[in-house]
Amino acid sequence: MLMMQGPNVMNRYTSHQFPALRMLMSGQDKYSVVRTLGDAATMLISEWPGDDGEEYVVAVRTCLDAIRGTTPPNAAREALMRAADEAGIRYLSVVH
Repeated sequence: MLMMQGPNVMNRYTSHQFPALRMLMSGQDKYSVVRTLGDAATMLISEWPGDDGEEYVVAVRTCLDAIRGTTPPNAAREALMRAADEAGIRYLSVVH
């Protein structure tokens, strides 16, 4: 379990820092919603169709850096979208 400390830790996981994405993974009938950096990490590590794409590797690294607080959450979101494009995964940006 990843433990973080400090006053701004919760801010890294809020929707205004990481606007939600709805992603349709291959072989699934419904969209998965990615709302947080944690959701993005889980999707990349547990649900991604392959782990050999260049953009995929960048997305994993960027997501972990964002969780650590060394990269902005929006950079992780953009990397996730590039990895999805590379893998042929459809996604929609969720606007509230």
